[in-house]
Amino acid sequence: MTDPATAGVVLGDDGLRRCPWGDSPQDYRRYHDTEWGRPIRGDDPLFERLSLEAFQAGLSWLTILRRRDGFRAAFSGFDVRLVAEYDQADVERLLDDSGIIRHRGKIEAVIGNARILRDWQQAEGAGVLDALVWSFAEASDGPRTMADVPTETHASRTLSGELKLRGWRFLGPTSAYAALQAAGVVNDHLEDCHAR
Repeated sequence: MTDPATAGVVLGDDGLRRCPWGDSPQDYRRYHDTEWGRPIRGDDPLFERLSLEAFQAGLSWLTILRRRDGFRAAFSGFDVRLVAEYDQADVERLLDDSGIIRHRGKIEAVIGNARILRDWQQAEGAGVLDALVWSFAEASDGPRTMADVPTETHASRTLSGELKLRGWRFLGPTSAYAALQAAGVVNDHLEDCHAR
C-alpha cells in the first residue's frame, strides 16, 4: 500500500488523475476539482479564506468544508464591514450557532481581524489584503508527490508575521500556507493532476 504522505496522483473512478487527498469523499473531489488552487481575489473573499483556515486549526478541512455555508450565513458572507461591527451579542449568537465551530477564541479572532482589516482599508484603501496575499505569488513547477508539498514556506511565515504585526490572530505559518494554496497564490496541485 502506498503511503499517502508520499503518494503521487491517483486515478479516480471517473478516469481523472487527482492529488490523492482530492479523490474522495465527494466533498473533497468537488472542492479539489473546482475550487482549490483557483485564484481568489478581493479583500472579502480572502478574509473568508483566512477566517476558515483559522477555524480549521486543530480540525480536518472536511469539517470546515461541510460547514462552510453555515459559516457564511453566520458571518454575513464574510463582508469585512459587517463583521467588523459585530458586538458581544453577536459573539453570544455565534456561540449558539450549531452550523459553525463554536470556539469563542476563534469567533472573537475573526471579528477582531475584520476590525483590523476595516481600519487598514480605511487608512490605505480597498484591496490591501489582496495586495499583501498576492505579493507572494510565484511560478513554480508542480510537485510530483505529496512529499514535495511543504506545510509552510518563507512566504507563509512572512504573511503570518505581517498580519500578526497588525494584530491579526489565529493565523500561523501553516494556516497561512494552506490559505495561499487554496487561494491559488501557490499552485500545489501535483504535476500530473488534471486540475493543475
